[in-house]
Amino acid sequence: MTKNQEPIESPQSPVGPQITLRSPAELADALPYMVGFHPSDSLVMVAVHGEGGRFGGRLRVGLPTTSAEWEDTARQVADCLVRGSERRGGKPDGIVLFLCQDPQEGETAQRVMTRLRPFAQRIRLACGGLDVPVLEALCISGGRYWSYCCPDPRCCPAEGSPLAAPGTSVMAAAATYAGLHVRGTLKEIENRLAPLRGPVAEEQLRALDRTAIGLVPRILDGTTREEVGAETLALARTLMRRLTLAPPAEGGPAADDWDDALLGHDEAAALILGLQDREIRDIAAEWMEDEEAAPALRLWRALARRCVGAYQEHAAAPLTLAGWVSWSTGDEPTARIALSLALRADAEYRFAQLLHRACNEGIDPEGLRHCLREERRRREPRRKRPSLSRPAGRRSKTSRRNTRRPAGSEQ
Repeated sequence: MTKNQEPIESPQSPVGPQITLRSPAELADALPYMVGFHPSDSLVMVAVHGEGGRFGGRLRVGLPTTSAEWEDTARQVADCLVRGSERRGGKPDGIVLFLCQDPQEGETAQRVMTRLRPFAQRIRLACGGLDVPVLEALCISGGRYWSYCCPDPRCCPAEGSPLAAPGTSVMAAAATYAGLHVRGTLKEIENRLAPLRGPVAEEQLRALDRTAIGLVPRILDGTTREEVGAETLALARTLMRRLTLAPPAEGGPAADDWDDALLGHDEAAALILGLQDREIRDIAAEWMEDEEAAPALRLWRALARRCVGAYQEHAAAPLTLAGWVSWSTGDEPTARIALSLALRADAEYRFAQLLHRACNEGIDPEGLRHCLREERRRREPRRKRPSLSRPAGRRSKTSRRNTRRPAGSEQ
């Protein structure tokens, strides 16, 4: 199975608006709200319980790259969703299946649907072997959807049906009322965490090499390891304060470009290498709430993008921290993606494994937050927590944002 597996065991809440989905069109429109983003290149399965068809656990995995993987993947995803549902409340009475992939160059959306039909059939057989029927199987591609289960051309024509325009459906209205958000596409979220490219990446790579020559021996030397840890944490606090005093004017890629310009290459290199120490990383994980969470998340994302070339495995640390802050602040879809990318960078990264499993199994992060708070109090009994807000005598955020570049930054 692909490594970016994201089982989501979160039964529908009994509180809030109840929406009845009666057709393939309504199911296709509801998919982004079920997972929190538009799941490109993804297989999504949703468990259905009871006569009323209550949605239960969800599972998302990347589509296999070759048809040779279809049989094993079908068997594993069926077993994962059914067994997981049994552990958390009961065997599903049915499953709804989605296969999402946009056409490649020279390919039509209808061709995508035809190409993936045998894969959908294997999943249906695997679920049937566990005595759980697939109630509906949809292919979503190129802004259209097809049903693999409905033979009626009046509602499911061979050329497919167009998806509803974003924000125009009953599901969209109900989701807005309930405060649910679609955070773009899977690719867009992953791109915000992907390594930089081009000349800036080459410059960052040189900075990482340069910093590693001097820093790694100090980390390995027990006599200077504490000094490196203190320097790393002090630098992280400095950069978080810089980010706090210079918020971006807008979100998305433009905000990432802004944050990237606020970090010097040598600063980023020193912090990336320093965070490879697990004790330092664990202390950094304490910046998870209140006024520290937002700048910490911006910093971890920016550092993940700076893990270029031979240092891409080092991204496991900042990606895991980004996933932890996202999960801790309630953004579970983004947390799962960040933690999946951390495991893609280093499949054996234990902290990412534990957080990924806990997030996917619906465990409340408050238990871990409490432990981190207590550890922080124990370690710093007499030290006042440094504030990230504007110090007295400093220029206001507005005046600092009007400068061309904050001091200490580089393009």
